[in-house]
Amino acid sequence: MASQFLPVEKQLEIISRGTVELLPLDELKNKLEISRRTNKPLRIKQGFDPTAPDIHLGHTVGIRKLRQFQELGHQVVVIIGDYTGMVGDPSEKNSTRPQLTHEDVMRNARTYEKQFFKILDPEKTEVRYNGEWFSRMSFAEIMNLASKFTVARMLERDDFAKRYAAQQPISIHEFFYPLMQGYDSVMIQADVEIGATEQKFNLVIGRQIQKEFGQEPQIVLTLPVLEGIDGVQRMSKSLGNYIGIDEPPQEMYGKTMSIPDRLIYPYFELVTDVSLNELKEIKRKLEDPNINPMELKRHLARTLVRMYHNESAARAAEDHFNLIHKQHELPEDIPTFSIGQQPKRLIDLLVVAGLAASTGEARRLIRQGGVKLNGEVVTNELLEIPSTSSQVVKVGKRKFIKFIP
Repeated sequence: MASQFLPVEKQLEIISRGTVELLPLDELKNKLEISRRTNKPLRIKQGFDPTAPDIHLGHTVGIRKLRQFQELGHQVVVIIGDYTGMVGDPSEKNSTRPQLTHEDVMRNARTYEKQFFKILDPEKTEVRYNGEWFSRMSFAEIMNLASKFTVARMLERDDFAKRYAAQQPISIHEFFYPLMQGYDSVMIQADVEIGATEQKFNLVIGRQIQKEFGQEPQIVLTLPVLEGIDGVQRMSKSLGNYIGIDEPPQEMYGKTMSIPDRLIYPYFELVTDVSLNELKEIKRKLEDPNINPMELKRHLARTLVRMYHNESAARAAEDHFNLIHKQHELPEDIPTFSIGQQPKRLIDLLVVAGLAASTGEARRLIRQGGVKLNGEVVTNELLEIPSTSSQVVKVGKRKFIKFIP
């Protein structure tokens, strides 16, 4: 019987796209060979802790890799960490993370499945909540799991080691996080687990935990951490440097156009569906001094909007961007906000209109030259908006509002 799977080398070429490490590579080749010979798909796992309600492009680096495995014929298992989410992953953290309640986590989790399926094929995706097994474990079973790893080995982990050396507190429950992530792999019998480079310690522990429970250890596949649109720190909603996959087309397009040129290729490679051949062509163009990288950035912005909305939305978002940034004209659909009959302070209006989170942030935007009134940069933090006529305010590069009497 002919195999339903591509030759191993071809699969590896696709799996390796954007990958930092595949550990151990020889074991992955062996798993793929057996899978191809027996026509049995591998089980590919990634876990997500719903500590915030929205998924951004940084999350999709792993989700897109899961999709590639799906297209190769393998079974994807998404773990929603309703229990690990209450602990909080200590990776890259220099202090204990605040604990969330189960209600908080589940409220966020309800948004995740819908967002996953903007990328993954729901017919080929197994979604599991790790509360399925952790909520039923007895204390004896918890002690048995804890006995599988030593404190000395935990302290080999860089973030724990730094905090211990600096005499910063480490809560016992934080040690449980990598054990819990590893036990997830046992419960769903993972062949491969995907995670960011900062997750490597947890993923390797998963191999050991599987061995302790008599299973063949999983392959560790690590992916780079996606830099945010500021080009400085990792993409994060709390840092405000993110592109959410549920954001409106104009916002998504505009944010993409703000990234540094050096991020064009990593974004194409890690968060788009362009082919390997097209990636090579993009790289060639970026190295050609005669080609303006702005055109490739436009291509990236169109691609992302098309992926999460549609082609017509991508064209409309580009037209809107051109209208504002190339032709220096105002968009036609500026939202309006009535200020009544009395003049109001601009910083207060920015807050009530939702353009600033607080008056402090409004002041900061003005100090940074990020606010324009009728095309002129605002410098007076105490400026009052007259109520006798319409006033157009621009905040940042993409936000407009028209204050009316």
